[in-house]
Amino acid sequence: MFSDLDPILHSQLRLSIVSILMTVEETSFSFIKDTTKAAAGNVSIQINKLQEAGYITVKKTFKNNYPNTTVSLTEKGRNAFEEYVKNLQKYIHPQK
Repeated sequence: MFSDLDPILHSQLRLSIVSILMTVEETSFSFIKDTTKAAAGNVSIQINKLQEAGYITVKKTFKNNYPNTTVSLTEKGRNAFEEYVKNLQKYIHPQK
């Protein structure tokens, strides 16, 4: 009846990052940091974990001589998020 929840997404900050990415095609590291109000180092660590899992892609470029990091969700990441939400709903409404 109860499915295991994806341990990659079951972290509050990683879930927040993927939730943001579900609503945009791509976004900047700064936007994620500002929106989640998390420390840059923590955001960086969680982005690396999501990237290692294949849930996001990270592009590092330069914009006006400043490093610019953009992040986007992969199809695998989108599917994992949708499955996570589906499984979580079983905990909220176990009879359905």
